[in-house]
Parts: sequence; C-alpha cells; structure tokens
Amino acid sequence: MSDRYTDKPFLRFVDAWVLQAIGHLDDATAAYCKAMEPQLHKSFGTTGSWPQIVARQMKLGPDLPAQVRKIWEEGKARFEAANGTSADPVQFAMIYVDRNFGQQ
Repeated sequence: MSDRYTDKPFLRFVDAWVLQAIGHLDDATAAYCKAMEPQLHKSFGTTGSWPQIVARQMKLGPDLPAQVRKIWEEGKARFEAANGTSADPVQFAMIYVDRNFGQQ
C-alpha cells in the first residue's frame, strides 16, 4: 500500500478524507493526518484542519461526504450479498478516489 503514495503524498490525505466520510478512518491514520496539518498549512499556504484542506484543494462540495457515505452503504450491501464477505472500506476509498479524482 505504501507504493500508492510514493511521489503522491497528498493522495494519502484524499484517501483518508473518503475513509472519514464513510466512518472508517482508523486512529493511526487520523493521528498521522492531524500531525501533518502544520506541513499542509506550509505546503498549501492555508489554515484549517486536514479535512478542510483536502476539501479546499480538491474543490469538494459540502454535500460530498453524505454522497460518498450513501455510495459506500449501498455498494457495501450489494458487495456483501454477492460475495458473502465483508466489504473493505480501505479498498473502497482507494477505488473511489481513483475513479473520481484520478491519480492525485
């Protein structure tokens, strides 16, 4: 998974933003993102929390978290019914980001 972020460090924050939107952001990633806020402020010349910075940089609307959560819930139910196994929120986040935002 670390290969995904080589040469694309901001992508980690975009994936984390999606995980937070669907309620599956793990504590370690949340702590990392929070700890990196000063670097994000410096890099982008802005203020705010890391989710606010991601939303601003990616031009994400305020309704998007609810839309992403709906897609996750509906897709999760279909996936689990079809496969008999739990859907992976990390895999969902990566696929969602790749399909909707391209390779950041």
